[in-house]
Amino acid sequence: MGNTFDLDCNQQLLENVDFSGNEVTSLFSPDVDHCQQLCTQHPSCDFFTFVQADWNKDNRNFFCYLKATPNGQPTAQAPLLGVTSGFSLKPCNQNLEPCLSKVYQNVDFFGADYRALFTADYEECQRACTQDPACQFFTFINEAFKTPDIRNKCHLKFSWPVPRIPLIEKKTGVTSGFSEITRIIQQLGTQQSVCQGKLFPNTDIPGNDIENIPAASPEHCQALCSAHSVCTYFSFASNYFSCYMKNNNNNLVTKAKDGVTSGFPARFCQLDNTWVQVVHENVDFPGSDIRFELMDDADTCQRTCTQDAFCQFYSYTNDNFGDPNYRRHCFLKRTITMPAPPKVARLANVVSGFQLRNCNSETTE
Repeated sequence: MGNTFDLDCNQQLLENVDFSGNEVTSLFSPDVDHCQQLCTQHPSCDFFTFVQADWNKDNRNFFCYLKATPNGQPTAQAPLLGVTSGFSLKPCNQNLEPCLSKVYQNVDFFGADYRALFTADYEECQRACTQDPACQFFTFINEAFKTPDIRNKCHLKFSWPVPRIPLIEKKTGVTSGFSEITRIIQQLGTQQSVCQGKLFPNTDIPGNDIENIPAASPEHCQALCSAHSVCTYFSFASNYFSCYMKNNNNNLVTKAKDGVTSGFPARFCQLDNTWVQVVHENVDFPGSDIRFELMDDADTCQRTCTQDAFCQFYSYTNDNFGDPNYRRHCFLKRTITMPAPPKVARLANVVSGFQLRNCNSETTE
């Protein structure tokens, strides 16, 4: 496993240079700076290659290829017009909630819409996005757009602003949990009052599912529902660690069901976050590793994760773990939480951009 924290901080961007091979995954980005931030937040990305807007060999414009090697360095680099390559900023003590103040003319952030309204200009659209806690990015259709009846339309869009654990499973000898300063809280600012979420044990709310994602507990599921743009209520199935998010503003029908806990999201208050201190025995959060360290107990592992600004959750292998070679290992983990459009494409007469909540007050006023 590459340990990017041992590498030097390298902020250089190499234009028209391709770091070929070594791909971990590919995501969409509107520019090279956003791509570099994605690489920085990805648990294992060491370096990247971004395919620019002016790339003309095929339709891979705006592709951000995240890459990794055991030593953290590219195995090959070659000249290639229309791409830019660079390195993760993990060794640079980078701000993990970057201000994304740039706007992109004639670029569409396609999909992820949850609300639309008409605004006078893209600045007003960006203000609407910034002031809506669920909005992470937007696309505004300007006055010259080819379809007259949707001109001046502002599309507010959602991506997960909180860590999502890709997989949760029962495993003997493993203890898992969260950083105690995790951002799995509502994005409503620090002035909100704290509220205790109400849960309904052995109760299911069938149907109206919009997404099913892993959660470690009913309280974790409730926090995820609270962070989602259109989650109106949820049901958590404890046997499968499944958090079913639901959307129906018109009616709600409950049904008795063992092993299922249901509830509502917290709105306009800061959800009580004490559940992040809970440790989950014989539960593994596999994958998403930043690095591992040897240590004596799970408490030390949780403290280490909490003290590391980059760590969001962890798994610790106890003395009774099946493989003796991996006992007493603390695996520190994270996922990407910055705004990330599901697709980026060229489109005439639209403007796209991000919320400015992570920027300073002068920018957002």
